Parts: sequence; C-alpha cells; structure tokens
Amino acid sequence: MDSIYIIFYFISSILFILGIKMLSSPATARRGNFISFLGMIIAVTTTLLIVNYNLRSIIFIASGIFSGGIIGLIFAKKVQMTSMPQMVAIFNGLGGLASSLIAFSEIIKSDTTISLNIISVSILISILIGSVTFSGSITGFLKLQSIITGKPILIPLRNYLNFILLISIIALMITSFFFVEYTFLFYILISSCLLLGILIVLPIGGADMPVVIALLNSYSGIVAAFTGFIFGNIALIISGSLIGASGLILTRIMTKAMNRSLANVVLGGFGATTETSNQEVSDKTYKSGSSDDVASILEYSEKIIIVPGYGLAVAQAQHSIKELLDILVKQGKNVIFAIHPVAGRMPGHMNVLLAESNIDYELLLDLDQVNEKFSQTDVSIIIGANDVVNPAAKLDESSPIYGMPILDVEKSKSIVVIKRSMNPGFAGLDNDIFYNEKTIMFFGDAKNSIDSLTKSFKELN
Repeated sequence: MDSIYIIFYFISSILFILGIKMLSSPATARRGNFISFLGMIIAVTTTLLIVNYNLRSIIFIASGIFSGGIIGLIFAKKVQMTSMPQMVAIFNGLGGLASSLIAFSEIIKSDTTISLNIISVSILISILIGSVTFSGSITGFLKLQSIITGKPILIPLRNYLNFILLISIIALMITSFFFVEYTFLFYILISSCLLLGILIVLPIGGADMPVVIALLNSYSGIVAAFTGFIFGNIALIISGSLIGASGLILTRIMTKAMNRSLANVVLGGFGATTETSNQEVSDKTYKSGSSDDVASILEYSEKIIIVPGYGLAVAQAQHSIKELLDILVKQGKNVIFAIHPVAGRMPGHMNVLLAESNIDYELLLDLDQVNEKFSQTDVSIIIGANDVVNPAAKLDESSPIYGMPILDVEKSKSIVVIKRSMNPGFAGLDNDIFYNEKTIMFFGDAKNSIDSLTKSFKELN
C-alpha cells in the first residue's frame, strides 16, 4: 500500500515541476497555476489517506482547509495589483510560520532528548528558517504597506549585532541537543530567530524589495523541504526543494539585473543617504507639456516604446494604457513595452499588471530584447519608472546604482515621462533623463494622464 502512496506523491511532484515550468511564460502561466493546484490536491489527499485520523481530527483538518481556502480566495479576488507584493510577502511569512510551528510541536510532544540525526537537525533548522521567514516577511509587508518607512532603518553596528545573534542561535540549537527537557530554551530560540528576521529586513530599502521577496520565497520553500524530512513526506521534500531552488534562481536574476551582490542587498542600507536635495533638483531645468503636446508627438511617431513602472500600478492605469494601445495600433503605430526585471515591487510585477488588461504577451519585451530597439524609436513613454531608466547607472561611478543594467531610453528620438512630480523614485535618486533636452515631463496621476492623452489623440484623428 505504501508504494501506491509513493506513486501518488510522484505524480504530484511531476505536476509541480510542470507547473513551475509553465510559469516561465505569461502565455502558459495560468495553465501552470492550475496544474500546480492539481498537484497540491493530490498531495494533500494522499497525506490525509496515509494517517488514520479520528473524526475529531478530520473535522479540525477540514475546517482549516475550508477556512484557509475561503480566506485565500477572498484575498486573491480583492487584493489590488499595487498590493500584490504585500500579499506575496504575507503568504511567504505564513508558510514559514506554519513550518516553524510544526517543528516546535514535534519538540513539545517529544519525551526524549533530541539526538543528532537528520530528523532533529531538520526540526531545529525548520525553527530557524521558518521564524526568520515569518518575521522578515511581516517586516517586508509593513514596509511595502508604508505602515513603517520603506527607507532603510539603519541600526548602529547592525551587521555585528546580527552576527552575534546568529552565533547565539547556533549555540542554542547545539545546546538543545543535550537539554531538551528545558522547554524555555526553545522559546528563547524562537524569539531570537524572530528578532533576527526583523533585523535582517529593517535596513533593506524599498528599491531592493523585489530581491527580498524572491529570497523570502526561497526560504519558505527550503523550510518546507526540511519539514518534509521531519515527517518523511516525499511530496513536501520535493515541492519545498523546487520552491527553494526556483526562489534562489530568481533572486540571482534580480541581483544580476541590479548589478549587486546578494550580500550587498542583505546587509542593507541602499538608498539611505542618496536622496537628492530639493535645492539640487530646483537648479536643473526641464520641459513640461500637456496631453495635447504629447498627442502631437504620438501623431507623428511610427515606432513607440512604453516603459511601465510602479507608478502605473499605483494608479491602476493598466486598462487605460490598453485603451491607448488599441488606438495607436489602429492608427498603424508600432507599439511595444519595455519590461525591466526589477520594475515594480516584485519579480514579474509589470508582466502581471499588463496581462490583467489583456495586453498581448508578444508585445512585452525584456531588457535584452528591447535595448537595441531604442535607437530606432521615435518616442519612448516612461510611466512611473525611475531607477530602471536612470543614466547614472552607466555614467556616474559614485551612484549607488552604477553598473546596473538599465533600459536605454535616452537613445530614443523623443522621450515622454509621465509622473506625479519631480520627486525621486523609490531608491531616492534623481534622474538626469528628466532634464534631457529630448524629454517632455507630463505631470499627473498615471491613469488620469493616460486618459487625457487618449482623448487628445482621438481629437487629432
């Protein structure tokens, strides 16, 4: 009978792998989600069949599945696109918390001293990574939600403090092998791990949040795999390993796109002292224009590139940009979208946002695909983006983003920037492209500005 369960776990694992593979393309992402969902149904059902639960336990389990499913469905339906990173952070945190609580429950019900074996080590590592994932994710959520400042919070000697705390946690883990009867040690261990997660994320600025979310997602997978070792659950080990590995790969992609090391991100502090003063900004001159001015530029442009940023998500302007896109295409314009890997507040944020308004996936080009096209572009329209188009990444060696691959918008014949004001972006950096002689600043909320532009363009035709 055990072999039958293994077969079902194997099937669910194959579905997980296929699902993750399909998530690599927007065209197959929905199907990949559904296939992964089927894999999870098989894995959960198989797990429930293995253990002979009594009626009371079945009621508790069913209640948890039902209530959790309803809450998840409500969140998925109600959450705004701008709040998607916060939701991902919360889900990562809850996954870590669940694994940590499961591991702690195994300690509480144990009547014997923890011995040095893979199960005991898995329990302690689950507590460590799970607690750090939970508190780190909650701290990230609070930053993204602006409940606490999104800027780096720099505690004096923070790196030394974190190192000492980590060494203390390791010492507590080793001590627990010999004094398992002293439960208070595990409470201290969990509290220390929770504190470490908070201290790790506090000094990380909002510009690094895409990396943090990817890394915490990896942590949630790793801790799930260790929890699988505790119970000998093959599906949990495989699925956790898949999430952990894919999260680490995504983290590597994010750091490469920012030309920064993971250690540099985790140590934090980026954007803490780089804000441009109001006096410096006021000393520079820029050109501003109206919707009629921008519409005239579009009228005489054949090749157009749209660069979406977080401002597009904040204004919920994805449907407005779709309307403008349809009108431009109808007039015979060649329009594409330039997607930077770290645009927005989480990996793939812009892809998901534009997909919501049914913009053709083929029009979404990544950095490597689109950069060679800017020199032949009549006009580039930047909507709420800053750091990903900042020439300082190539020209200013003193800039914190120096060396980061950017979209070569400055090579376009004309540039239009839609943003609320001249305030710097989330990284706190001013952008010389706003003062370029080819640039027109079109100030206002992204949705209202695009709607106004669409109306002006219609009047010209």
